[in-house]
Order: sequence, then C-alpha cells, then structure tokens
Amino acid sequence: MATVAVDPITTEVIRNAFNSAADEMNATLIRSAYTWIIYELKDCSVALLDAEHRVLGQSSGLPIFLGNLEVCTRVTEEMYGRDAWQPGDVWIMNDSYLAGTHLNDITVYGPIFHNEQLVGFAASRAHWLDIGAKDAGAPMDSTEIYQEGLRLGPTKVVEGGRERRDIVDLLARNSRFSYPAIGDLNAQIACARTGERRLAAIIDRFGAETVAAARDEIFAQTERLEREAIGAIPDGVYEAEGALDNDGISDDPVPVRVRIEIAGGDMTIDLRKSADAAHGPVNCGEAQAVSACRVAYKLLVAADLPTNGGSFAPLTVHVRKGSLVGATEPSPCAWYFSPLGLLIDLVVKALAPVLPGQVAAASYGDSMILTCAGLDNRTGEGFFHIEPTVGGWGAWDGTDGESGLINSVNAGMKDFPIEILETRIPLHVRRYGFRPDSSGAGKWRGGNGVIRELEVECDEVYVSLWWERSKTPAWGLFGGAAATPPDLAINPGRDDERHILKATRLVLKRGDVIRGSTGGGGGYGDAAERDPAAVRADVRDRQLTAEAAQRIYGVEGSS
Repeated sequence: MATVAVDPITTEVIRNAFNSAADEMNATLIRSAYTWIIYELKDCSVALLDAEHRVLGQSSGLPIFLGNLEVCTRVTEEMYGRDAWQPGDVWIMNDSYLAGTHLNDITVYGPIFHNEQLVGFAASRAHWLDIGAKDAGAPMDSTEIYQEGLRLGPTKVVEGGRERRDIVDLLARNSRFSYPAIGDLNAQIACARTGERRLAAIIDRFGAETVAAARDEIFAQTERLEREAIGAIPDGVYEAEGALDNDGISDDPVPVRVRIEIAGGDMTIDLRKSADAAHGPVNCGEAQAVSACRVAYKLLVAADLPTNGGSFAPLTVHVRKGSLVGATEPSPCAWYFSPLGLLIDLVVKALAPVLPGQVAAASYGDSMILTCAGLDNRTGEGFFHIEPTVGGWGAWDGTDGESGLINSVNAGMKDFPIEILETRIPLHVRRYGFRPDSSGAGKWRGGNGVIRELEVECDEVYVSLWWERSKTPAWGLFGGAAATPPDLAINPGRDDERHILKATRLVLKRGDVIRGSTGGGGGYGDAAERDPAAVRADVRDRQLTAEAAQRIYGVEGSS
C-alpha cells in the first residue's frame, strides 16, 4: 500500500501511461508477428501487471482474455515460489486447465525488475496456428486433450536474458509450421521486453511511491464505481439456461445454466449446474469460465471503465470442477469458446428483467470456424487456413443490432482481407455480404448475419468445420423474435448439395464450393411497434426483403 498522497491530475496521467504502455506492447506484438492470425486477425491480447499480479493496463484485444492473463503469473508463483522470478527471464504456458483456453493460445510472460526490485509483469497471449495436434490447427473431434497438441505448464523459454535453445527446439519440433511459430514466439518475447521498458520508464519519471499511490487510487475508484452500479440492481436471484447443439461427438445438447445473485454491491455468478464435462472438445478450464463471466459483467456494469486491478472486486464466480466450464484432465478443450459465447448471452438474459435499458438480445453467438489444409498447386507448398465468420448482434432499447460483427468472445478480432486470403490460400471468395432477413424482428431488429462463399482452387483440400447455435439461435427480448440460425452448404444448387455444421477433414476437390450463412441477432420489443420508415429503409439497404417487410411488419417495402 502506498504511503504518499497523489493529486488527481497525476493519477490520470499515470492511468493513461499504464494503458499506453499496454497499447505499445500490443503494437510490438502485432508488428513483429510472423503469422497472419496475429498480424491480420489480431487474435491476441496483452496486459501489464503489478508485482501482485493485478492489471495496470490492458490493450484492446480478445475480450475472452479479460482480466485473465494474470492467472498465468499467479499459477507460476504458486508452483515455484516468489524466488522463481529472476531478471531477464521469460516464461511460456498453454495448459488448458491452468490458463483456461485451448492449447493453441500461447501465453508468454516475464517479470519486470526496477532497481533490483520486482515491480510487475508483462504478459501476452496469442493464437499459434499449430501446436502439434492430431489434425492441422486443432481437431474438431478430439476426445482427450492429448490429441490436441503440445501441452505446457509454466516453462522458462528465456533464462537470464539467454534463450533456452532446448525449449525453443521442443516448440519447433511440435508444430507443423515451426519457422513462423518461433517467429511468433520472438514477437511475444519482444512484447514482454516492451512492457518491461515502459513500466520502468513510468517509475523513473514519477517515482515508485507516486506510481504505487496512483495505482491504489485507480483501483479504489474502479471498485467504488462498480459497486455503485451493482448496488443499483435490485437484490435477488436471476437465472437463465440454454444449450449448445452438441459436443461434436454425439448429437446430444450440452446445457449451460447460470444463476446470478445480487446482494448490495456484490454479484455472484454460479455455473455449478451446467453440464458435466463433454466427451467432445467444448470444455474449458475454470479460468476462462471466470473470464467469460467478466465479459458479461463488463457489458452491464461500468462498461466505460478500463479494466484494471480494481475491476471485478464485487464479482464472485462459482465453477464446479469436472464440469463443462471447469474442465479437468483429460477433457478436450479445443473449442472451449462455444459454451462461453452462450454463457455471456445467458448472463445478460438473466438480468434483462431488471436492466431493460442496458441489455441486448442474444447475438449469433459462436465463432463459426472454418479451417482448410492442403497443397497449393500454384506454389507446391502446403497451406493451412483458419477463419472465424461474423454474424448479427442483438438489438437493445433504442437501437437495432449490428450486422456482420465478430462474436463477443472475439470482439477485438479483425476480418481477414479477401485480397490476402486469395493471394496466400487457393480459395476464391465468390460472395461475401449480408444475409437479408436473418435478423430477429422487433421494435428494434437484430443485426443480420453474412453469406460467405468460397470456391476451392487446388486439387484437394481438407476442410474442418465448427459451427454452432443452430438449435438455440439468438433469442429476442421483451417480445422481440429469435433470429435465423446458421447454415453451411457444400456445393449449393448442385446434385451433391449437402448441409453440415461440424466436420473433420472433409475432402473437397477443385471447383467445390462452401457457402456459410451465419445467424442474425435477436430482436427487442414487439415487431408491431417498429417504425414503418425504418422497415422501408431496411428494404432499401437490402437488410430486409420486400416480402419479409410485408409478412413480418405489414409494411409495403420500397424498391
């Protein structure tokens, strides 16, 4: 605890310095990365932490890592002790049961020393294209984690400033894309070094005591404002439940259940009645279940405040070990985010009755993953491609939902440029645009999904699919309608047309076509109350067909 007073202006300068340092870390990572999944899609996140593993600054990135990177430094210290932190060291970890995510998400982190004192940590998490799973990228049909790739507990990859060649060699030998994997590792190490320099510069400028005092004030402000926001919610118990389509192995639904208790300025989210761990790869470690609850919390509680060590102090999350969202060995976790996207929507749904002006209807919900692997006949080299697909978000009081937006789990991720895709991968994008009429109707309509059509331009390609939320599409609120569910067709309009949402190593040939149609977002309020002018504008903008305008809203659309 700091012992000096600090004025409000200095506190704000230091607050922004922490966040600017995190932004610079993120820029270092993205600009130095070797693989497009980081430098184009931005599938990464960074955080600057204090010596007690509390967030000082976190850049925009994947929300599902919200307030989660400190788990890795805490776990390392619990396992090896405080003395394990030494100047110049960098660590690496990806264990799903410790960090919570799938094995492709690699966390790289290191201690920060100033005048020989431990003052903090710099951490980043980024998706590596391949970590040695039984299938390129990650399998869609794994039944145990050992099929999903190399699993690392806390491991030193740099010791005393010197790279550990044995560990780097181990990583390279266990990836199908060893050269870019080590390039991404070095980018994450550079990110950690940037955080180290920037935190040291902040302390040099203001002094350790002033920085500590500002930090304590920032944390206290955040906690106070969050407790005030929760205190405005009526005390009580609120519940919601939904289900995933299946676990990729059987066709049985996988329930997710949420119980929320509000008591004064505290919120407790209980997930213990969710399903037992699934046989297929939809499980996640407890750390990520907590992170998903934090995402939902930030949607409703002091959403304009940046995340820091004072965030989430009023929030308690209960998870049952061995459950879907509390995975233990050997449960597979490759597609851990599917229950979490549903979980985020369910937290909002549960609190909707008492927060009608703050909540949104459900979104399309899942990442809608497509992967392709094969030999590029243009170059004679192997290729691998993975992409999430955007969809519609739910409407809320006063505003229609957004169309063609990435899901809440990945909301910092960018769309993959078509020009780069077609240059690097033997796929031709035949169509990419909004999916009219896929939104949920309402006084405020949901956003529309998209249609993305790809044609194979190599002799043979192995396609894997992980598309979700067809049986529980985005629901509406307060009389709003549910949205259209997703659909994926192989060779639409041909004699061999088929529809499938999940697949592993599906073999397609030159000229075959994949048409993915994502779901929309749910509507808000009674469709009968929608402004006819807004309906006609939707028809003009091709978000709604004239037929749907007449059928759903009773409005004759304009051409």
